Amino acid sequence: MLKISVNNQKIISIDLENTSSNKGKMDGKDFECDVLSVKKDFFHVIKNNKSYSVEIIKTEPSEKKISIKVNGTLYELSVKDKYDELLHQLGFDASNAKKINEVKAPMPGLVLEILAQEGASIKKGDPLLILEAMKMENVLKSPVDAVVKKINVQKGNAVEKNQVLLQFI
Repeated sequence: MLKISVNNQKIISIDLENTSSNKGKMDGKDFECDVLSVKKDFFHVIKNNKSYSVEIIKTEPSEKKISIKVNGTLYELSVKDKYDELLHQLGFDASNAKKINEVKAPMPGLVLEILAQEGASIKKGDPLLILEAMKMENVLKSPVDAVVKKINVQKGNAVEKNQVLLQFI
């Protein structure tokens, strides 16, 4: 069973007959559709004698999110399966996950530039610093939304793998 949140408003429950099936139950009602792949990320779907053009805009598998356009209208989907529901019921879902308090060096290297500032609010994915390793520049990005508590390195410092570079509040 899948629970799909559409634009963070409507939740649709889908039970497929099997993983490769285009039929099953949607919100308790039987459904069947034909799906034809037109080209990469473009599909033609027929359901209840109606035709739909579907384009996959963006996927985030780790977060189980997908953005699609159906006949030109954008939809943001968030998918939960039976295991996600079970983890939620047991209190082990992402909202209860361990908070990330620091960023460590993923490899030995040299700090080329520090992009974050102490006390600054940052968003997940914001660049924090540039680390040179094996003659390549690596931009280390924030894994979470947070406030920078302390920067433990300076420009030009050599760092070892797993050395704490920044701390978050």
